[in-house]
Formats: sequence, structure tokens, C-alpha cells
Amino acid sequence: MDAYGDFAYIYDRLMHDDVDYDAWCDYIENLMALEGCEPDTVCELACGTGNITSRLEARGYRVTGVDISADMINIARNKTRHAKYVCENMARYSPQEKFGAYLCMIDGINYVLAPKLAERVFKNVREHLEPDGVFIFDVSSRYKLKHIIGNETFIHSEYDVFYSWQNRYIERHNISDMLLNFFVRRGERYERFEERHLQRAYTERELRALLSRAGFTDVRCFGELTFEPPKKDCQRLVFVCR
Repeated sequence: MDAYGDFAYIYDRLMHDDVDYDAWCDYIENLMALEGCEPDTVCELACGTGNITSRLEARGYRVTGVDISADMINIARNKTRHAKYVCENMARYSPQEKFGAYLCMIDGINYVLAPKLAERVFKNVREHLEPDGVFIFDVSSRYKLKHIIGNETFIHSEYDVFYSWQNRYIERHNISDMLLNFFVRRGERYERFEERHLQRAYTERELRALLSRAGFTDVRCFGELTFEPPKKDCQRLVFVCR
């Protein structure tokens, strides 16, 4: 079954209050300016429903969105006029062109569970990045996945959507195992569907090593939406790579 299949159609509604996409786009542009990078073309890996892709297109960039979920891409297409979308696993994505900037935002790299696959993603990006281009991505930190989400259960309830989010942190593999049960109102009935998501809890040190092996020589790491190094209890790490 397509990852994010049924979830794709309620994803935007549930994420609306959790992610300020306009603030993230402002931040991305500021990071590019900090690096002296002014790209015309941007490729967003794990673009989801296009909340960042569509905003960047509206700001004048020529954008390509890549996602493994056909359902997510179908929604993203309706938000943009000229963006190109590719339904593909980002570890296997090998475009014919090079981009001025690559993005992978809001946990995309966490879903790459094997470090060797993450290194492959980074190598693909490096090979298809223009010489003066920049690669920006973020991850949920190990602190967040282990201590905040950890083994907790969260409940969300609205008039027509209810879900439970049960989490299990697998210490020996540094994997967060997330089981979500949804009940969504359809007319007079509620439909139930289940989603299971696995995320790897990478550390800054691990990611720096993988990026170095992939050929990136200049890597900066910041706390979420800041220009300061991440603190120990930072829940999201942002990487800027060249």
C-alpha cells in the first residue's frame, strides 16, 4: 500500500497548526542568501503535498518535487501551475539535470532508515547539484524521537477526525516506530485506516560523516529556524551543505 496513502488526503489539515510553511520558506531563502546562493532551480526531495514546493514556485523558483507517494504528489500538483513532479524513492532518484538547490524538509531524511541509503541520497544530491549550489535539509533530532516522542501515545480528536498515535523507540536500532490509527467521518459513517511510520534518529555527528563521504566539504548545522548551533535538547536539526 502507498505510504501516506489514505493519510495524504487529511495530511494538510492535520499539519496546518504544527508547521508554519511560510516561516520555513523564509528561513530557506535566508539560508541560501547566507551562503551567497541564488538558485533558479530547486529540487525538493520528499516534497509531500507540496506545501513548500508550491510556495517556492510562487516566489519565482523553477521547482521539481520528488516523493515516493503518488497520492501526495497528486495533491501537490493541484497547488502548482508549472512545477514538475516525480514519483520516486529519493535514494534512487537520478535526474538528467543539475539543480541550483536541493531541499529535503520536515523529516524526509529520518525516513531513510539505513545509513548507507542516506549516504546514497547525499551522493545523488552532490552529483546533481550545480557547482555553486546548496543542499538544505532538516531532521527530527535523536533527543526528540527518543525523549519527546519516545514511547508515548498521543490522541487527536475533532468532529470528523480522530486518531491515536502510539510510539515505540527501539534503542538498539535508534528507530522510532509510529503506529497511527485514524477514524475519519465519511457521511454518516466513520472509516478506519492505519498507518505505520518508521524514522531513524540520526545524530549530527552521524550525518556529518555521511555527508563527508558523499563529497560535501562545507557543512553547517543549526537549531530549528535559527542561525545558532543546535542545543542538546533541540528537537530539529537543520543542515546546510556545499
